[in-house]
Amino acid sequence: MSTTNAPSSPLEFYARVAPFTLLHVVCLGAIWTGVSTTSLILCAVLFWIRMFGITAGYHRYFSHRSYKMGRIMQFLMSFLAASSAQRGVLWWAGHHRHHHKHSDDPEDLHSPLQRGFWMSHLGWFLIDPKSDPTCPKMLREYKNYPEILWTEKYHAVPVLFLVALAYLIDGMTGAIVGFLWSTVLLWHATYTINSLCHVFGSRRYETTDTSRNNVWLALLTLGEGWHNNHHYYQASVRQGFYWWEIDITYYVLKMMSWVGLVWDLREPPARVKEPNPRPQLPRGVKQPVLTATTPALTQESVETQTTTTEAPPQEPPKALLPALQPRLEKAAASMSRAAESMSKAAETVGKAAESVSTVAWNVTSHAATGSATVPKPPQP
Repeated sequence: MSTTNAPSSPLEFYARVAPFTLLHVVCLGAIWTGVSTTSLILCAVLFWIRMFGITAGYHRYFSHRSYKMGRIMQFLMSFLAASSAQRGVLWWAGHHRHHHKHSDDPEDLHSPLQRGFWMSHLGWFLIDPKSDPTCPKMLREYKNYPEILWTEKYHAVPVLFLVALAYLIDGMTGAIVGFLWSTVLLWHATYTINSLCHVFGSRRYETTDTSRNNVWLALLTLGEGWHNNHHYYQASVRQGFYWWEIDITYYVLKMMSWVGLVWDLREPPARVKEPNPRPQLPRGVKQPVLTATTPALTQESVETQTTTTEAPPQEPPKALLPALQPRLEKAAASMSRAAESMSKAAETVGKAAESVSTVAWNVTSHAATGSATVPKPPQP
């Protein structure tokens, strides 16, 4: 089991946990403000729009770059996703890439296999100081995009903007029911992919982690529940590989591509859709259980495994080597003569280029001075 870096003191622990807990308690404020139809509609709209910001923005774009968009759309997507109050875009994407690199090994901060349900659900970022830093590589990757660095540094601004908007629409009822209820629901719906999608569901691919496909979580998170598919081929913008695997985030991105808002959507190739079968074991023998010592399946290893299909080259039988020797020597001699010819041709081309350069210099110099005397070109 992976160890948790606990806060250094009880005061630090309460300082980390109290704000998160308090926001859950404030949700009960609806007892006094009441619940209006407007606030419930606002709650649903803010939940689904910001879920799209998380799945399409933080996850499929900034974490995996599985499609492309322009600079303005990139900023708007980061702003929308940041309004979910799940910290900055580069913090989120950096930790997600770390998860894929170390999925279900001791370095994975939110592995239920290593740390249990609650730590994988919310404890990893709530009480573990290891989750605090933003990945330096992400900061370098976006150093030429000050607007993205701004949303990373001031990720609370989109949240406050949305609180103010909800208040203007329906007063305190809009702020509590419309904004806060949808935010808390959005938090836990997102967290289920870490905590539940590595425990409950089916496995089409034999990845070296415990990722699973879960249709109910896919519906709740606009397609993120096809988690085993995603861990097998992370580069795809489409996580529901087949038509019956509902992936609403992909559908919306596809429609956005029709009007040029996004483009170059990376689909799973045909070779990826062919699942690697589970090994057939004797009756009564269980499938092996993944452990902490199982190496993580990274994007590089996925690409290597799924693209290398041809057989490795084999050496010729030793009995054939004596018979091939004269032919090999003859071929080597021919290649040597060809190399000499190419060298002479290159020398000829070089002289011709030098002559052309001299003529071009004479013509341009004469045109520039208008005189009959043409200066000599500078010597190289």
